Amino acid sequence: MTTAIVPNRLEAGILLHPSSLPSGQLDHDAWRWLDQMAVLGVSVWQMLPLGLPLNGLSPYQCVSAFALNPALFPNKRSVPLEQPAETVEFAAWYQKNQHWVDDFSLFMELKAVFNSTEWSTWPSEYRQRSGAALASFKSEHTDALNQHIDEQFACWQHWQSLRAHAKALGIRLFGDMPIFVAYDSADVWAHPELFLLDAAGKPTVVTGVPPDYFSATGQRWGNPHYNWELMQQTQFAWWRERLRYHFDFFDLVRIDHFRGLEAAWMIPADSPTAIEGYWAKVPGDELLACLQAASGDLPLVAEDLGIITHEVTALRHKYKLPGMSVLQFAFDHFADNPHKPWNVTTNTVYYTGTHDNDTLLGWFNSLTAEQRAWTLNLIQEHIFLSTEQNQGNITDLMLATVIQSAAGLVMLPWQDVLGLGSEARMNVPGTIEGNWHWRFDWHQVQSDRLTRLKTQLQQHQRYHTTVVTQ
Repeated sequence: MTTAIVPNRLEAGILLHPSSLPSGQLDHDAWRWLDQMAVLGVSVWQMLPLGLPLNGLSPYQCVSAFALNPALFPNKRSVPLEQPAETVEFAAWYQKNQHWVDDFSLFMELKAVFNSTEWSTWPSEYRQRSGAALASFKSEHTDALNQHIDEQFACWQHWQSLRAHAKALGIRLFGDMPIFVAYDSADVWAHPELFLLDAAGKPTVVTGVPPDYFSATGQRWGNPHYNWELMQQTQFAWWRERLRYHFDFFDLVRIDHFRGLEAAWMIPADSPTAIEGYWAKVPGDELLACLQAASGDLPLVAEDLGIITHEVTALRHKYKLPGMSVLQFAFDHFADNPHKPWNVTTNTVYYTGTHDNDTLLGWFNSLTAEQRAWTLNLIQEHIFLSTEQNQGNITDLMLATVIQSAAGLVMLPWQDVLGLGSEARMNVPGTIEGNWHWRFDWHQVQSDRLTRLKTQLQQHQRYHTTVVTQ
């Protein structure tokens, strides 16, 4: 497979994070969910990162670039392995993942001992990873450290069963990987040399994006930047391991903020806003070439939303990576807007909205009367919908618009499939309270809506046939 989009085949998928399942976990609801997807005829399940959030619930700031969030998994292991076959499986998993899981377990237990404070405030022997101090700590906390490791293995093992079920149904799993990692993470603590830090272990520059139409001061995310020079010297070993582990879980992976692999906005760490930042080139071309050489074709999707330069687009095209378009961003007066349905190409993943958008219904209801009229005019006059489709509500019309586009893969947020309003929104960027909580209930799944969607998928050659029947 040369790209994440299968040539000569149109697909449809659903965007739903596991925390939005009725139980909030990958338990029996996840198996039922996959069966429902198969009946509906979609072939891709996309979710947000599965990592363990640093604070709160956001999956985009995690304590590890590798570790899974145990809260998403039922029946977490708390006892030693007992079955011989399971012991052999664990040994193989541990050998492949010891490079990160030992540091992760140490980091988590030190966090517990020091009341969840940031690692830069720990006593110097732990902050600077003194061999003697860590050896002593390991001997005193052996059981707790092993429990962290066993728990990660149990999550991995559980996921493999889920993935096997998805594969049997012909459903691909689509993951999400934040480009940057949190400062207060096992990765930065264990490998400070891979990041731009000063002698005290503090970032010299941090991540973000420059001021634009939406924000006069830009966005200051605060993640540390990578020491790309050193990473190049190691043939990007950390990145190769990170991608390898992601592909243990997913068939496709989205790289969030892909433009950061061409150039990154460097903000002085002492700057309170992003205004004083500057662009610095990043060896993303060399990284992708190295990943391709190590793993073959890259089943990656580039999140290329926002203001994107020709250089970023050229980098994406060089490695045949699909980009993204979002229908909610299509309704302006610029004919070349890449989000407009007639500008979407096959090598695109087309969304009605992402996890950061309001639902279709909530978004439409927030528009002025003039904007609503413009939106409906664009859909009804410029998109070739049948008379029957034109009788639907705005959610149905926009779902139909995306489905009949030229995009190789269309992704539909489950909230939009259910026709829900702003109460089902997943995240409001720039806010802290109230995000990441939404869950659906099986009672909200209406057979008439699913039947209508299934018919649309069949009409536009996006219906995926499986062994599951109604």
